[in-house]
Amino acid sequence: MAHANPNIDENGPAVTRPAIRQLDEAAINRIAAGEVVERPASAVKELVENAVDAGASRIAIDIADGGKTLIRVTDDGCGIAAEDLPLALARHATSKIDGSDLLNIHTFGFRGEALPSLGAVGRLTITSRVPGGEAASIRVAGGQVEPVKPAALRSGTVVELRDLFFATPARLKFMRTDRAEAQAISDTVKRLAMAEPAITFTLRDVSGGGEGRVVFRADRENGDLFDALHARLARVLGREFAENALRIDATRDSIRLYGYAALPTYSRGAAVAQYLFVNGRPVRDKMLTGALRAAYFDFLSRDRHPAAALFLDCDPTLVDVNVHPAKSEVRFRDPGVARGLIISALRHALADAGHRASSTVAGATLGAMRPEPATPGPARVYQMDRPSAGARQAAYQAQAPGFAELSNSYSGHVVDPAPREDAHPADAPPAEPQAEQLPLGAARGQVHENYIIAQTADGMVIVDQHAAHERLVYEKLKHQMAENGVAAQALLIPEIVELSEGDCARLMAVADDLSKLGLTVEPFGGGAVAVRETPAILGEVNARAMILDILDELADQGESQTVQARIEAILSRVACHGSVRSGRRMRAEEMNALLREMEATPHSGQCNHGRPTYVELKLADIERLFGRS
Repeated sequence: MAHANPNIDENGPAVTRPAIRQLDEAAINRIAAGEVVERPASAVKELVENAVDAGASRIAIDIADGGKTLIRVTDDGCGIAAEDLPLALARHATSKIDGSDLLNIHTFGFRGEALPSLGAVGRLTITSRVPGGEAASIRVAGGQVEPVKPAALRSGTVVELRDLFFATPARLKFMRTDRAEAQAISDTVKRLAMAEPAITFTLRDVSGGGEGRVVFRADRENGDLFDALHARLARVLGREFAENALRIDATRDSIRLYGYAALPTYSRGAAVAQYLFVNGRPVRDKMLTGALRAAYFDFLSRDRHPAAALFLDCDPTLVDVNVHPAKSEVRFRDPGVARGLIISALRHALADAGHRASSTVAGATLGAMRPEPATPGPARVYQMDRPSAGARQAAYQAQAPGFAELSNSYSGHVVDPAPREDAHPADAPPAEPQAEQLPLGAARGQVHENYIIAQTADGMVIVDQHAAHERLVYEKLKHQMAENGVAAQALLIPEIVELSEGDCARLMAVADDLSKLGLTVEPFGGGAVAVRETPAILGEVNARAMILDILDELADQGESQTVQARIEAILSRVACHGSVRSGRRMRAEEMNALLREMEATPHSGQCNHGRPTYVELKLADIERLFGRS
């Protein structure tokens, strides 16, 4: 049974109307805080960005209980004058811009909302001192501002936020555990530290009082842009990322892309190691992450994700950062240029890497090799230091038997102890001393009819012959397709797919790109489209299902790789069936030819699914396994 609306008279309009009221300043600030400060990590982000804008060279962050009870940010920046402290707590008061051009922004902050918002929901104290001036302090709690007072401070600014959200208790119910909030703060500080390698960052957890413990520290890095950035990334993301990252530096249409992107074999199970920055500002942008995914599209399976730290620098007028209260999203004037730059620069870098594979593969291999348990007492000495080549040759001659024939007690065979110099066993690889100097070395044997063992100048290489040849064949097929184009199969009767007008417009916007892949679609009136040609290599396809999949990708990511993915999946299967099979014995010249082709073919360090095709072990590591070092 329907209930009557008490505000509506059956005989006419509403009897009572809600009055329009002007909210007070405290309520306005609490509402603004809900947009700007979602959690303690958001408060840390705003305060640390203010410190960076102030020209600080050292920034220290202290937190307690996941930032819920204490957030303290100390910097050595330019400071705030005593007379400006009350204005710093006023809404929309900022020293970053003059308001004349909201697109020409060169600082992190510019809204003038962070400090008044934090003061509205917590207990905020700002203590600051400018060069040549006296230190002063101001306090605000729940929106109530106290007078400015003298304070003691050598230089810079200290912002202390206690009892976050005490003025809005309902928000506290949505906070996660102290550990989760502390982890979010750590991630935020690390992102900002990556963008500013010339600044020293220290994050300390002081929960429970006392000095606390240092959670993260990154000292100022020296050197040029790439040296400093590489060192900072090694500090933040780990040494393994730095060892397996490719340097990126490219420019297109006044947009510069630089940073580091990891090899495909150094991939992750989730998109947790993808860091994108626009004009130094950490952002989370679907278009940019989609471009990163597209660049690695042909090298990783769908359940693996690339690792990268990429920086886009451009004129501030070419990008709008004023589209989100937290400034975590951006909008490019020409997003296609930025997306194309990321894809082309990363693919060029991956191609230049050639057959290189991640060093972590060798580390995992060595980790899987376990020496025998150590016996009590001093270690046994098995052998002296490795002798020189001349000493080894003399020893071999001295150890040679002095009679013509030697009976082999294990096999019953009679062997010749002094074979002729021109005689080689049928299955032994010919001597190639110069090949050992090449990256993948000279083949020395094959085990289990699937793995090639090669010797390099300073170690050995184990190659998965099937995976390696599969990648080589796949690259050849892609090259042929790029030269000859994708053959299209005309449908005898075009398939009509009914769509909404919005979906139809979105699909027709990429019709030219789809046509290059052999899928031809045309408008058919209203929201319908006619599918006239499909890629011949796919055989019989469900055109409607393919079109809907493309539209889903366009809506979610702004671009679609459905057709290309299906075509390349076919090429990958063809390459798999046309490559050297596991279980096939290979002659020495075949194994060496495969190694040389791998060295000359880009992306040969990983198979079509992103797995490594070879493992390289250094001689020093092998000797360490046997206790020789």
